[in-house]
Amino acid sequence: MDIQGKSIVVLGGWGLVGSAVCRKLMEYEPRQIVVTSLREHEAREAVAKLREEYPDVGPDRFVPWWGNIFVRSEFKDLPREEILTDPEKRSLYIHDVLDELGDDILKASALYEVISRFQPDILVDCVNSATGIAYQNVFQVAREVMREMDAARKGEEHNLEDTVESLLGTLYVPQLIRHIQIIYNAMVEAGTKTYVKIGTSGTGGMGLNIPYTHSEERPSRVLLSKSAVAGAHSLLLFLMGRTPDAPMVKEIKPTGAIAWKSIGVDQIKRHGRPIPLFDAPVENARPVSECLSLSGDAGMWKAREATLRSVFIDTGENGTFSRGEFEAITTAGQMEFVTPEEVAEDVVREIRGGNTGHDIVNALDNAVLEPTYRAGFMLHTALGQLDKLERETGEDSVAFELLGPPRLSKLLYEAYLLKRLRGSMLAVRDSSAEDLSREALDFLSREEKTRSNILSIGIAVLLPDGTSMLRGPVMKIPPGHEMEQIDVTPGMVDKWAHDGWVDLRVSNFARWKSRIEAIMAEVDEIPEGDTSSRFIRSREYWENFRTVNIGKLAGWIFDREEHGARMKS
Repeated sequence: MDIQGKSIVVLGGWGLVGSAVCRKLMEYEPRQIVVTSLREHEAREAVAKLREEYPDVGPDRFVPWWGNIFVRSEFKDLPREEILTDPEKRSLYIHDVLDELGDDILKASALYEVISRFQPDILVDCVNSATGIAYQNVFQVAREVMREMDAARKGEEHNLEDTVESLLGTLYVPQLIRHIQIIYNAMVEAGTKTYVKIGTSGTGGMGLNIPYTHSEERPSRVLLSKSAVAGAHSLLLFLMGRTPDAPMVKEIKPTGAIAWKSIGVDQIKRHGRPIPLFDAPVENARPVSECLSLSGDAGMWKAREATLRSVFIDTGENGTFSRGEFEAITTAGQMEFVTPEEVAEDVVREIRGGNTGHDIVNALDNAVLEPTYRAGFMLHTALGQLDKLERETGEDSVAFELLGPPRLSKLLYEAYLLKRLRGSMLAVRDSSAEDLSREALDFLSREEKTRSNILSIGIAVLLPDGTSMLRGPVMKIPPGHEMEQIDVTPGMVDKWAHDGWVDLRVSNFARWKSRIEAIMAEVDEIPEGDTSSRFIRSREYWENFRTVNIGKLAGWIFDREEHGARMKS
């Protein structure tokens, strides 16, 4: 893709890699670069540096934006702790993560806001998403829940409700899934053409024997959570890359420490705060007793007026290291390292259509086992055996509702009704929707077995009047409702009929006639005499329209109407 004149959003543009990406992009004259970061001062600082480095471009070339992209816009400038400790905010946050994605959740998102506002042609995501999600430490929160549960069992004072909600707000997979859903929908709406993610292996390329941990546990569960989230993230991007309307999706995943941003001497900070110095004179030593107080004896030490100051190397998001620490992790056989400029070079080359060999999405595409020739060859055998057993036993194999969605079962049974009523697509085309609707009701009225099979797998039947229904003890549609009753509106009935009710209304049979006419029109567009491999759904595929193949019809609907076709094979 040509970068010149394009609008680009760089998520995490203040960071080590993000800054290098912005500088590399500037070699190709983009129209605008939106530089985002978690905090306002970071985004403004990054833009100020870029304007200083590129004084000849207009002031609008670089635009700052800031906030937490994993929460709704109204929370984007709040610390996560404030969101989770405020019951009202926490409830909204849990709703945003765990509930079904709708416009209310999507358009409230800070991530949606930045993408919809700037409409980027290219989105480069340098945010360390796996770290941000996994370092919320679900293990620690789970321990707190267990302590509160123990207190509740004993009748002691507890805060179980708050800690359980905190746990819900810390679950990794729902957060990651929601993040992918939002970024995908936002990019599709904005018309974004290319998305590049800077991912992570979580361990700097090392294995389970990694000696650097966040606790005495080796390897650290928190660290491995980061790797697990990073791996799940890559596979979700792999799926996004196989979605026809998605932008071109790429992921560069460095497997080494990334360094460095600056070298200097100054105060050393932990979580943004200077580290205070303490001293414990030798004469204040205490014996190591059988019981060691972790909080200690305040009389053992005294505070100094100074804070920790030393020579350091700033490796950006990876942290500030001493010379000894940096040398230890980058020495041969340890993490070693890669420079941010090398990462940025790969990012820009991939955007411009180059093949760096470092795109994880492309690597997965090439490594996965795709559908095979042998399986395609054997398909005829499997279908032949199924057809033979149906004829021998008189048992029509339509749908069990074990695969899902309920819409598939609904479509298969509606097509089955057409098959039983008319026998061929030609006959369906030549029938009126009114006749098909009336005869379908007559058929189900007398065919107890078919009726029973439909209702027993959880599919309801909407009768031709549109106000009456048949159902069994289980209904798959509407889904997930735990309430005893639901207020019904005509619009809801239409939605449920679409999603998973066998619909006997005239309007639905008119829709089926239109589908069959569309299929026939597709076949008629095939040039006469064309015997090449160009067309799959030919007249022979549809058996000259003299049958009703329920599986092929459902597949055509998922392809053409649902836009659910496989992109790569």
